[in-house]
Amino acid sequence: MYRDNDITALRHEMLDLVQQRLSPVALRYGYSEAPLEANIKWRPQVLFLGNYSSGKSTLINELLGVPIQATGQAPTDDCFTVITYDEVPGPVRVTEERDGRFLLNDPEYPFENLKRHGQRFAAHFRLKKVNSPFLKQMALIDTPGMLDSVAERDRGYNYQEVIGDLAHIADLVLMLFDPHNPGTVREVYSSLRETLPAHTFEDRILFVLNRIDACASLNDLLRVYGTLCWNLSQMTGRKDIPPIRLTYSPRAAEEAGDGPVRRRPYLQYLENQREELRRAIQEAPRYRLDHLAAFIETHADRLALLLNALVEYRRRLRAFRLRSLVRALVCGVSVGALVVGLLTVFGVPLAGDPVLAGTVGGTAALLTAAAWGAGLHRLLFKRFQRKTLASLDQLVSLDSQTRRDTWQAVQPLAVDFIRRTGGRFSLGAARRDFECVRHVATEGAGEIRAALNELAEMRPEEPSFRPLPPEEGSVLPLRKASPENG
Repeated sequence: MYRDNDITALRHEMLDLVQQRLSPVALRYGYSEAPLEANIKWRPQVLFLGNYSSGKSTLINELLGVPIQATGQAPTDDCFTVITYDEVPGPVRVTEERDGRFLLNDPEYPFENLKRHGQRFAAHFRLKKVNSPFLKQMALIDTPGMLDSVAERDRGYNYQEVIGDLAHIADLVLMLFDPHNPGTVREVYSSLRETLPAHTFEDRILFVLNRIDACASLNDLLRVYGTLCWNLSQMTGRKDIPPIRLTYSPRAAEEAGDGPVRRRPYLQYLENQREELRRAIQEAPRYRLDHLAAFIETHADRLALLLNALVEYRRRLRAFRLRSLVRALVCGVSVGALVVGLLTVFGVPLAGDPVLAGTVGGTAALLTAAAWGAGLHRLLFKRFQRKTLASLDQLVSLDSQTRRDTWQAVQPLAVDFIRRTGGRFSLGAARRDFECVRHVATEGAGEIRAALNELAEMRPEEPSFRPLPPEEGSVLPLRKASPENG
């Protein structure tokens, strides 16, 4: 309980850090169109993917302890179902159901960006609230089974794009296979080869061979396992085979008439696999902390490099404008003196009238400076802008591959912001924002990792953190509890 409370407390503090320090800067400089915390503020999520007979819904029912989702050998559900916790007393059951329009428009849930998939997708999107203790710290997302057909018209929406958007915000993605289709469905290939690599990280994906009770013997299971390993190597393009969890549902096997587990004697040796998978799913809240830490580090580094480039650009622009002003003044004074000199040469008596000479010379100087500003300065500014944008890499130090990768992600944003504003933004404000973001990227990231290390070392019943007043310069006010406070 203590550990769960500390996980929740740390998650809220990290979200506050994003909301207060990073989101305002991201919105101000065009880094993001929506607050950065919009997609990470909700509870941890586990996404279930797989072909139509892989047992996604069966596994969810096994985790929750009751039949919440419909199951069957053929496709039984064509909806994306978000299953979350509802604190209602009584036996475990579905306490509330809402449609996709509610999910897409309620700001409590992080699915607003899914609106772009249209009304047909909304009709296949729904929410179920279940009072299962398993859901207290997470939400589960069931998906329609993958098929061999890849035509978008078959579903009415782009299935792969929806999968990508959900995988992007999920903390754990389970890709399920079954002995009858061990990685042979075409949409599974598209998901593993293209969609998931573009929207999530490899360490967030768990491969699961489900329904192993369908194998007649241990030799049969080994053949299926080998086939799946081969297919995964072809689909992922990796030389090393990722770990594959093995599981099944004793309850589903009994209901299907397969008899007790003793008819498959090899299953007793794989019970540890089922428990490991369950523990991995229950670790989703801790995964969320790691992902939040990586999220903060990534976006803080990117924002810092973006602002570094903008500050350097604004500094060079100020120097260019100062040089242009000096040139305009020098040119104006020179032209004014030349006009007075020429008028004197051609017999206009200005020498005896200093006021008239000053008026004529000053007018000529002002007209020259105005002409400079209206014409030549604009031409020179366009040239400066063009040269600066063409060599924008020179504004920042790219002395490591990490900084080069980060710069590759934010360079288009810097170009777009400079073109959109024409350089009309405050250098002082940009410097202050840069220092704020850089502090988060350095000091804040270190504090977060230290807090995560403390959390990893504690036992579930041991109190660890207490919200104490923050030290000067601290980003996260988290401290190890003293024995007397624990």
